[in-house]
Amino acid sequence: METLTPVKARVFKFGNKQADGNGTMRNLLGGKGANLAEMSAIGIPVPPGFTITTEVCTEYNDLGKETVVGYLKDEVTEAVREIEMQMGTKWGDTNNPLLLSVRSGARVSMPGMMDTVLNLGLNDEAVIGLAKKTGNERFAWDSYRRFIQMYAGVVMGMKPESKDDVDPFEEVIDNLKEKRHIELDTQFTVQDLQDLVFDFKDIINKRTGRQFPTDPWEQLWGAVTAVFDSWNGARALYYRKIHGYPADWGTAVNVQAMVFGNMGNDSATGVCFTRDAGSGENVFNGEYLINAQGEDVVAGVRTPQQITKLGSQRWAELAQVSEADRKKEYPSLEEIMPEMYQELDGYQKTLEAHYRDMQDMEFTIQKGKLWILQTRNGKRTGAAMVKIAVDLMKEGVISETEALMRMEPNKLDELLHPVFDTKTINQEDIIAQGLPASPGAATGQVVFFADEAGKYKNTILARIETSPEDLEGINIAKGILTARGGMTSHAAVVARGLGKCCVSGAGAVKIDYKNRKFEVDGRVFQEGDWISLNGSTGNIIDGKVPTKEPELSGEFGEIMALADKYRKMQVRTNADTPKDSKVARTFGAEGIGLTRTEHMFFEGDRIVAMREMILASTEKGRKKALTKLLPMQRGDFEAIFEAMEGLPVTIRLLDPPLHEFIPHQLAAQKEVADQLHISVAAVTSKVAELHEFNPMMGHRGCRLGNTYPEITEMQATAIIEAALNLKKRGVKARPEIMVPLVGTVSEFLEQKRIIQETAEQVFAKRKDRIDYSIGTMIEIPRAALIADKIAAHADFFSFGTNDLTQMTYGYSRDDAGKFLGIYQNKGLLTSDPFEILDQEGVGQLVTMGAERGRATKPNLKVGICGEHGGEPNSVAFCHRNKLNYVSCSPFRVPIARVAAAQAAIAEEQA
Repeated sequence: METLTPVKARVFKFGNKQADGNGTMRNLLGGKGANLAEMSAIGIPVPPGFTITTEVCTEYNDLGKETVVGYLKDEVTEAVREIEMQMGTKWGDTNNPLLLSVRSGARVSMPGMMDTVLNLGLNDEAVIGLAKKTGNERFAWDSYRRFIQMYAGVVMGMKPESKDDVDPFEEVIDNLKEKRHIELDTQFTVQDLQDLVFDFKDIINKRTGRQFPTDPWEQLWGAVTAVFDSWNGARALYYRKIHGYPADWGTAVNVQAMVFGNMGNDSATGVCFTRDAGSGENVFNGEYLINAQGEDVVAGVRTPQQITKLGSQRWAELAQVSEADRKKEYPSLEEIMPEMYQELDGYQKTLEAHYRDMQDMEFTIQKGKLWILQTRNGKRTGAAMVKIAVDLMKEGVISETEALMRMEPNKLDELLHPVFDTKTINQEDIIAQGLPASPGAATGQVVFFADEAGKYKNTILARIETSPEDLEGINIAKGILTARGGMTSHAAVVARGLGKCCVSGAGAVKIDYKNRKFEVDGRVFQEGDWISLNGSTGNIIDGKVPTKEPELSGEFGEIMALADKYRKMQVRTNADTPKDSKVARTFGAEGIGLTRTEHMFFEGDRIVAMREMILASTEKGRKKALTKLLPMQRGDFEAIFEAMEGLPVTIRLLDPPLHEFIPHQLAAQKEVADQLHISVAAVTSKVAELHEFNPMMGHRGCRLGNTYPEITEMQATAIIEAALNLKKRGVKARPEIMVPLVGTVSEFLEQKRIIQETAEQVFAKRKDRIDYSIGTMIEIPRAALIADKIAAHADFFSFGTNDLTQMTYGYSRDDAGKFLGIYQNKGLLTSDPFEILDQEGVGQLVTMGAERGRATKPNLKVGICGEHGGEPNSVAFCHRNKLNYVSCSPFRVPIARVAAAQAAIAEEQA
């Protein structure tokens, strides 16, 4: 067996107001471990335990189970002895057993993505000892059956293999409930629970061929290694992929003494937030269950009750429950355990003040004693993220720069899309009411299984309750609906983290998986039926609901103003229509970095004239067709210039190859022939002539303009005439004409000559002038290499990072999807280079092109206009390279503004 050199501690203990680690050690101890250590050190009552570091996870994956477990044994044994002393119990003892929990803990919160095991240490003898010690036989056997069920799934791999595979444990539980005519787990008798334990162990033996382990040490090591294994499980892999977390981070393992919320009606468990995770409102809130364990709350098996009286009253109002019934059936923790509530309220205030951010806390009350099991910065919606940061800033808790740095730029996207116009909703269309678990508006067709979330273009995933296995489906669906679970259930927490609309705990919704339908008060909704979810009110609505544009004001406006105060780089937009231009300007765009003129040729009469130009056999014929296109182009440019009055507008000349404008199906070619009064043979012949084996590197961009200069002449005329027309109306236009796909200085100079000569002809004809500039897209590697020579003649550079990525990697953006996912899963690529700029390779060309261009022309204006212009990591790269601007789609302009501010702040703080 290979031996590891003990160069540093791999086990960190905490408890009894002491800790080996602290809150700054997140990378080593994971977020949960670091916070447990920190809480213990500041006097919060944390069950004692220890953390096995993230480095051990990496070693485990590299060296294997036997080697790592062999090395850890001494440290773990010592740490367990420490827990024994603090709890007054003994690990493996049958009369006074210590029970442990084993939980994962990555450096970032990944709720439900990795595995947890509770109640370790129980066996047939220890359960009897636990019952005698506590005087609570039912509690002991309930804990034992939970342990067996959880351990079998997590460690022994007994999980349903598909949506059609029934969970054998749940099947036994449901059958026993039906036989006993009961509905809740809490209604099981001691004998019922003993029967379940016997049946569970029998199922395990039959399914796995193994006996359930009774040795506590075997149980512990099985659970620890299962947590390490779960770091590379399908759920964790998918979660890391969608959030961009590296595989080499690893997870820590947190082992703690068990404390029990299921010891009777003087015990409870719950989850709480120091502020509202959905809206950001500064109100303490959360949910709890009497006589339960923590998994019951987050799994959504039982719909929990509210912690505060205010929360309970708000819930009752939404659920249309009378105040008398609320007090009787759904009392708050504040009302039934006032002393415990006051203590919990004190801790939540202490922890938010300590961490200076909204906290998500888990707690257990065991026989009248309160324990805090964990705290972490709470997952929140985009709206809550903005409000909490602004409120904390105004309260003097954090600075302006801290408020900005707390923004996750991509989460701002949640605030920028349409919301329901509630005025159009009829009361009779509201079919049920649930809990507003994650704000937003979602309309889609109902599906009932997570792996079918992509069945329709827009789907609503309806589940009795969700589990971590449903993550991919939750990510794909437009909205999530659950019949069970509260505001802190798995569905609610994950939906908020992903920015998805979610309505949970809709008890009136009766879901029938077998027949793929749900029923509410006699109304039946089948798979594929349209429904709408209002995640802000909890309303479930029949059919589609109209939307309206969001209002970008309040705290959002304050964050945008702060971003503009601190950023140094401009943000433009990619826009091809007046509508997109106006939207982008509303979102704060400071001009247009890319207008794609080819997008203007596909509508109505335009495509007919374009095809006439392409199919013409002479220059005269092409010019005749272009004369028809000229007023259309001019009108488009006028409208865009007017929308962007006073701001620069970069217009790219025709870029794609001509074959994209002609249909390739024979029937469509016949239609074109009839429209243009030519033979079908002429059309099919031209299609064959235009065919290219590699169009990406074919007859397109400036090559088209230099081959058919009349195309460039028409476009330049339309741009200059549009600007002059606006000048006559008192509207200032600032056109920037961009030549695409330049690879040599000479081809750029040829295009520049045509543009300048055309402009002078228009000026002479109109007896007026406007200022304009001529630049180029740097999207071919050769252009980046000779940027110093091109810069001698160009007024500006704009890096077209889409094509630059294609040509640098040799990947076709249209075809690379066939293997990019596989490459990412295998670790051959850390991210999709078309989504996140490859700073190591493609980025070098951007850096080189900018530096060489400015070596020739120090004041050369440089930006990027590829899709990367709205991706935060890529925006930060552009800031570091001192680009003048980034350009992105209209709805990503606010994201880019915040990302640019964060890059500037990070540079100042470095």
